Amino acid sequence: MGSSSRRAVSNSLGLAVLGLLLEAPTHPHAMAATLRDRGMDRVFKVTTGSLYDVVRTLERAGWIEARETVRVGARPERTIYQHTALGREEFVRWVEELIRVPAEEYPKFLSAVSYLGALGPDGAVAALRERAERIRTSLAKIRQGHREVLEAGEVPRLFVVETEYAVRMLEAELGWVEEIIGEITTGRLSWPEPVIGWVCAQSEAP
Repeated sequence: MGSSSRRAVSNSLGLAVLGLLLEAPTHPHAMAATLRDRGMDRVFKVTTGSLYDVVRTLERAGWIEARETVRVGARPERTIYQHTALGREEFVRWVEELIRVPAEEYPKFLSAVSYLGALGPDGAVAALRERAERIRTSLAKIRQGHREVLEAGEVPRLFVVETEYAVRMLEAELGWVEEIIGEITTGRLSWPEPVIGWVCAQSEAP
């Protein structure tokens, strides 16, 4: 099974395009709208420019092809794209690889947590509490959006199940953040004296 480094298209937005075309042929403008409507712009970085770039890349690779060009009213012409046989094959291979093999990821939050001590106990609690509140806000928004999509009945749950995964991941992160806040405030997670001294020196520096 080939790795993403040898794949003709490796941009994850390409995966989203191929996934949408698996449902039905469509044009890039509709793709962007669908991704946003389903809340998938949290998973894929979606801009008009990046989407059209990926579509062109997929077409050059022979994974998708133009089916027809249509015009509705006074709107600009839209090119409808569809999978090629190669595109369907590569899409399935790509999805299978991503699900089977955990990827090495380097989240920014994890790198920052490595140096939580630099904030001092009070600073760490304040920063973590703000993050927790932001996560709660995101969770409420994601849950509401997911509920509305399912209640509309236009999209099978299978096509938006990634939202449930995103919710679980955020719930797990929120639980950990709240646990660490509790341990700092109760003293279970203590700061070594040399680190406390460094933090105090930094706060007193002009």
